[in-house]
Amino acid sequence: MRARWIAVLRTPVGLGAGVLLLAVLLLALFAPIIWSQQASAIDTEHLLEGSSAAHWLGTDNLGRDILYRVLVASRTSIMLALAAISIAVVTGLALGCAPVLLGRRAGRLTTAVVNIAVAFPGLLLALFFAVIFGVGAKGAVLAIGFAGAPAFARLTQTLVAGIAERDFVAAARIAGVGRFRMLLRHILPNIAEPLVVNATIGAGGALLAFAGLSFLGLGVQPPAYDWGRLMGESLNSIYVHPAAALAPGVAVVIAGLAFNLFGEAVAKGFGVPVLKSFAPVVKGALERLPETRPAAAVDDDAVLVVEDLHVSFPGVAGPVTPVRGISFSISRGEIVGVVGESGSGKSLTALAVAQLIEPPGEVRAAELSFLGAPLLGRLAVRSTAAARRRLLGTSFAMVFQDPMTSFNPTKRIGTQLAEGAREHQGLTRRNAMARAVDRLRAVRIPEAERRARQYPHEFSGGMRQRAMIGMGLMGAPALIVADEPTTALDVTVQQQVLQLLETIRVEDDVAVLLISHDITVVAQVCARVLVMYAGRIVEDLPAAELATGARHPYTRALLDAVPDLETPLDEPLAVIPGRPVDPSAFPAGCAFAARCEFAQDRCRVEDPALVSHGPAHQVACWHPQGTAATSAGAWQARYLGSESIKSIRTGQR
Repeated sequence: MRARWIAVLRTPVGLGAGVLLLAVLLLALFAPIIWSQQASAIDTEHLLEGSSAAHWLGTDNLGRDILYRVLVASRTSIMLALAAISIAVVTGLALGCAPVLLGRRAGRLTTAVVNIAVAFPGLLLALFFAVIFGVGAKGAVLAIGFAGAPAFARLTQTLVAGIAERDFVAAARIAGVGRFRMLLRHILPNIAEPLVVNATIGAGGALLAFAGLSFLGLGVQPPAYDWGRLMGESLNSIYVHPAAALAPGVAVVIAGLAFNLFGEAVAKGFGVPVLKSFAPVVKGALERLPETRPAAAVDDDAVLVVEDLHVSFPGVAGPVTPVRGISFSISRGEIVGVVGESGSGKSLTALAVAQLIEPPGEVRAAELSFLGAPLLGRLAVRSTAAARRRLLGTSFAMVFQDPMTSFNPTKRIGTQLAEGAREHQGLTRRNAMARAVDRLRAVRIPEAERRARQYPHEFSGGMRQRAMIGMGLMGAPALIVADEPTTALDVTVQQQVLQLLETIRVEDDVAVLLISHDITVVAQVCARVLVMYAGRIVEDLPAAELATGARHPYTRALLDAVPDLETPLDEPLAVIPGRPVDPSAFPAGCAFAARCEFAQDRCRVEDPALVSHGPAHQVACWHPQGTAATSAGAWQARYLGSESIKSIRTGQR
């Protein structure tokens, strides 16, 4: 945590906010001690004078130096603002946590009160409470505090509601933990970060609100004064003596800016782990991992070359490496499938290849090159970031799993497709839009011109997926990475999307990396299959040999788990026993050993490397099995025997 905050303070925003807030707080602490006498000194010979060498900001109607009064007023303004935000935070926490502490009925009543209060503007509530609590500093503090409480209460209610439904809260309730103890130990610690951030930013708003009330005469009363009071007293002479009125306003802006910027720095400090202190640990951990480089030579015509790829993130007990030692290559026009259970590292591999993993994540590889251009390492440093972005933006296409979340809901489809062409290809607005319409036609979207003017929510799931593919075709892609492109689509639309990818591959000689957890989808269109488990490739084989030639127990378990027309209805479906390995606690040996029926002692202590078992076939297993039998034949008959599937794989359709 200490290293994280040091890293945040080293950023321009963090350093600027820290220095500025420290200066404001020191001024509030020491200014009244140093300059109170000068600020209160009355000089009847210099009344309402303008700026001069003796009085930089001039004097007021009693000859008092305005600069000293602005400096001294900093303590009153900041202390009252902090008191007001403290009241808002405490009251908001009490109201927001009431549904947990008071039960359903009282909680609903409290929620209704908060909803009504949030409907009114904060300044209107502050004026309302100021009338109730009376004129003066005390009344203004209470007014601003209670006026800011509803918004903080609404935030607290939302966060508490999200945590209160978690399984660990239900388990604590079953164990007999009281409501108040549950709130303190299980709920509040999980929502502390956004509450602290909003409280810090809210201090700036409270400072502005307090200055407004004092300006209206409802806040600090004479002989005391704050920045708002000084602005109100100097308003009548603003045209002849503007410095006297503007100086307190500038002070309010600077102090408010200090609190707001510090709130942003707090958000970064809570939300962004430090990569610098984490990198040496990752490096040492990665160096201890086994080598899993493929035995086959790399094709000279390779579009993508990945060798010994690792993806790591900081964890509570050390670095977590969900992808460890991935090696493969894809040639031009080749379609390769990646299959495995959720959490096996498929999508992280795609994100690493697409350069979409940002700190605190770290990507490390012996080689990661696209179209011969290195994306990592010393050679990548020689090329500019703009050149790499242009290469990936024009020659690399990414089809995400959920296109609804990948499209901006506030922009039209055509505008979003045209954006990439304008950025990377230098096209005009009209030409880029024409290109977008043409690409929508290319992916078989009817009435492309009308559809280009529609928003993402007006497209069906299959149409959005096609539009996502069309976005990747705005340039001249050499590689399309499709991450679960058929998830949540019906069988007919799924088939159409797969046929579209195959058509694009054949016509444009585009390489495709198809990622899926469904082995049947991968087997339909892919020429080669990479089976991933626990962040590693455990088998690499031709798709034609998948049903009858799979040798790794995990691959065969995936095949056996697929039901077919001959599966008995009165028997339970085949499943893979156990659960996938936690990426933060990989075992010493084979990660699949705990779930494998063929595992022996060696499997639990030594991790097997990916080695050749025949032409174009590699397996990472100490005990690879023979030819698959039994249900594999029925599986093949269902999914690989039809002419329609064969035609897709051969590019005839």
